[in-house]
Order: sequence, then C-alpha cells, then structure tokens
Amino acid sequence: MRPSIASMPQLVFAAVLCSGVAASPLAAQATDQYLARARAVLRTTPLVDGHNDLPWRIREDTLHASDVEAYDLRTRTPGMRDLDRLRKGQVGAQFWSVYIPGEPDAPTYARNGKVSSVPGYARAQLEQIALARRIIAKYPDRLMFAASEADVRRAFASHRIGSLLGMEGGHAIENSLEVLRAYYDMGVRYMTLTHNVTLDWADAALDSARHGGLTPFGREVVREMNRLGMLCDLSHVSPGVMSNVLDVTASPVIFSHSGARALVGHARNVPDSILRRLPTNGGVVMVPFVTSFVSKAVYDDDVAMERQVADLRRRLPGDTVGQRRDLAAWRQARPRPRATITDVADHIDHVRQVAGVDHVGIGSDLDGITETVVGLEDVSTFPTLLAELARRGWTDAELRKLAGENVLRVLKRAEKVSATLRTQRPASTALIGQLDGLKVLP
Repeated sequence: MRPSIASMPQLVFAAVLCSGVAASPLAAQATDQYLARARAVLRTTPLVDGHNDLPWRIREDTLHASDVEAYDLRTRTPGMRDLDRLRKGQVGAQFWSVYIPGEPDAPTYARNGKVSSVPGYARAQLEQIALARRIIAKYPDRLMFAASEADVRRAFASHRIGSLLGMEGGHAIENSLEVLRAYYDMGVRYMTLTHNVTLDWADAALDSARHGGLTPFGREVVREMNRLGMLCDLSHVSPGVMSNVLDVTASPVIFSHSGARALVGHARNVPDSILRRLPTNGGVVMVPFVTSFVSKAVYDDDVAMERQVADLRRRLPGDTVGQRRDLAAWRQARPRPRATITDVADHIDHVRQVAGVDHVGIGSDLDGITETVVGLEDVSTFPTLLAELARRGWTDAELRKLAGENVLRVLKRAEKVSATLRTQRPASTALIGQLDGLKVLP
C-alpha cells in the first residue's frame, strides 16, 4: 500500500499528515486471559500475513538502498518488522510483497509515459523477486522459502516462518502470459491483478474503469493463473473486475489487503455484493491495518484534506510555501483522527457476518504504510488482534481459521485445481492483440 492521495505534493503531505500524532505504546496485557488464548492458538496454527512490503522498504531505504546485508533483521530495524518482533508476533507465514510502481511517470519502470504495452516493468520486477529471495536466504534458521501449502506446514513444524512471494500489480507481466509463467517459476504464488493504474486488460479501483471489468485477455490471464496454481488477488481492482474474476475463476480468490466497503467507503475496500459471493468461490478477504481503509473518521479526514489541497492549489498556484503554511494551519485546527484496533476488528467481524468465518484472514500491509493503527503498530501485535476477537466471542477454532487456516485452504485448493487443469490444457499462447484487438507497441 502506497499513499492514496497521489495528487498531493509530497512536501505538503509529509508536513501535515501526522502533525500532532504520537505513537501509543501497547498496553501491558501479560495476564490477559484472551491474550493467553490467542498465543496458545498461534502455537498450533501458523498465522499467515497476506501482505508485507519489506522488500520495497529495503529497496527504498535512505541509507542502504537495496542492501539486504545492511538492513539486518537480527537487529531492531527502522521499519515495522525484524526477527525479534516477528517472533513476538508469532508470525507463522508471510506473503512478502514484490511490489513495483505501475504509475506512468514512475522512473525506470515505463517508457514514453505509457502504462501498458511498453516494456519497462519486468526488469524492476525481477530485481524485487531476487531481493525478496535474498532476504529469505539470509536467515535460514528463521525463514524458509515456501511455494506451497505443504511448504508452509513444514516451515511451521520446524519453527521457521514460511516465506511466500506475492506480486502486487499485473502491469509487471507486460501483457505477456509467458512472463506470467516465468514469475510463477520464480516462486510467485499470488498476483494482484492491478495496482493503482488501470491496465490494457483490467480496471483498477483507484483509476478510470475503461473496460467495465476484465477484457477477454484479462479473462485469459485469470484462466492461466488457475492453470499455474497462482492465486488471483483482487485487492486494488475495481468491483467490475472482482465480479468478472468470480465469474471466470476455477480457483478461490484472495484479497490480500482490503477491508469492508460497508464500513468505510474507500474504493480499495470490498462491497458486500462481492463478499456474499465468496462462500461459493471459497475465497478469503484479508483485512489490513491501513488506517484510511478501516477507520471512517480517518478516511473522511483524507477526503477533507484532498479538498483542502485542491482549494489551496486554486488559490495559491505555484506557491508551495504558502500552500504548506495554510495547510498546516488547517491541520492544527482539525486534529488528525486515529484508527484503532477496534476498527480493524470491526472489519473482520463484518466480513465474517456477510461472507462467513471461512472467508476472512489478515493482510497487514505493514512496511507499506506511513501511519499505523493504535495497538497494531508493528508485527509484534498480531496476538493482540486475536485477543480482541476472543473478547468478542470468537472460539479458538474460529481464530485458527482467521489466523491462517482459511488462506492455507485456499492455497491448497488452488494447487489441486492446477494439477487437474494441467492435464486438461496446455499453457495458453493467447496474445492481447488477438483477443482485445489492441495494437501492441514494439
């Protein structure tokens, strides 16, 4: 997850977003019976976090960019996780996000200012996969590369964190099913169909809906992912794409880091109409710790800030000093609200109520966010979230499903579907120009 207020000047945004916000330490809960129950559950069931951006955090590190050796997880890191905090949080498995930007003006990743049909993303994607694999290989006593549900179980049995790769953004396949297959062979086990930019074959949640969902080539991407055994991740896509994928897919889907739109109207959240289809599909919504996704007050504040920035741009065109001054005054008069662990638990409860307890999980998005939920500031806090749900009446069996059993079931089912489909059809040779009538640039 990167900041959603993409149009806001970074200088202005950084100066005011967190003004007056102080981190709250986690309350001591050593004798809490619910926390004890949560910890007992996580000793027997791997907690699978659906989304973490550590590889990009390391790539963008201001002191040692892309230096896996310098960013030492055996010490306290500047980010939201390290090995000690992973241990305290009882993390059993992690989908490490191998994200690369998809915006047309992102340097290095596109050419000629075009988002699609133009080479440029694959190099960065290969670098991110290699970086993530280096992270995993550096700590063989604590992390174990995983490419299957069985691998995760073996890692958990050996007291290591099963480390899977999740690719955030279908722009990285550059409209090529051959490239998609190459990523699978390198260990990628889910692909978020879009990031924040609409592609030639799929609409993004935060961009224009040019296609009304998936194009014919987009449907072929889904079918080939099913054949490979790669999970379709529907975080970041439009509701039209969500619906189209559920029409096409033979495997369960995931939402690696999305909340419930009925509670917070953010475009990145999942409508109830889609949640109600998950029992038939078998998929899982993994609720994030993104403040603007889980807190209506924070989301409303973001919308108000966007309007204020737009107004300042109109009134003070080109005057960034004046814009920052006036926005700081606006912020001081309107303290930033805070998202809390209660907000996250509310989204989990809502997904459970609408889709069922078999269709909810956790996808923190830690290390991909700049503002944290009170009580969920880093990976050490996962047991606290389960304790909050236990207080609400969740049984141990239900907590196990949430923690990891649901998403591991999805992964295992996708592997079984793949095994069947590979006997029924060969690798797809479809080209986007053949299916969508699109002229692909050389």
